[in-house]
Amino acid sequence: MSKFAPIAPIALLATLVTFSLAPVAVYAAETSQSVAATADVAAAAPSVTAGRMIYGANGQRIAAAYRVTANGTVQVILDGKLVSIPASSLSETDGKLVSSLTKAELARAR
Repeated sequence: MSKFAPIAPIALLATLVTFSLAPVAVYAAETSQSVAATADVAAAAPSVTAGRMIYGANGQRIAAAYRVTANGTVQVILDGKLVSIPASSLSETDGKLVSSLTKAELARAR
């Protein structure tokens, strides 16, 4: 019998534990980074709810928000069609929800 025989099961167990916990630690680090990134975006994004009026870059009323998607895109009904306004184009100015796009630009969008 080898002098390493009693140590082999312990070494095998330690190896298995190490390889099973490493992915958990990596996943936890990735998740916390994505949560932090999402929190930063949410802090910068204006509060948008269905029914809130949206104004264009030129100050003209565009339409009331019809729906807000999970990623913050606002959908409005403009000239009888559903148009999406990207969340990145929205800001809050003097208590108004303002898009960097004009009503004419949105009407041309498909």
